[in-house]
Amino acid sequence: MASRRKEHQEDAKLRVFQIINDNPQLTTREIAKNIGISHGSAYYLLTSLIDKGYVKLSNFKENSQKSRYFYLLTPKGIREKSLIANQFLIRKKLEFKLLKEEIDLLEKSVGNVSHDKQKDI
Repeated sequence: MASRRKEHQEDAKLRVFQIINDNPQLTTREIAKNIGISHGSAYYLLTSLIDKGYVKLSNFKENSQKSRYFYLLTPKGIREKSLIANQFLIRKKLEFKLLKEEIDLLEKSVGNVSHDKQKDI
């Protein structure tokens, strides 16, 4: 159970890194909505990433609303994003392999779906 929670947290962290990288001016609320977590969770996660030095909080110098901030990935954050993305890929490839094996077993037990038909799906 704890490992599932950790995986979920790592997935959320990766999504935050991706969102910040693509659109740094999003608000915490918008980031939360894009990830599918609560605003409080997004705020907590972003604060944690800032505290660890992965994300830097800056404000728009040209913006008339000086209170408007945006998030930037630091070099340390870019490195962390790469590590998490790599771990994510490894985990998802393993999940895919196991799921494919399970599907193959089910197809054999049912006996009515061949691998040729699988290619059409």
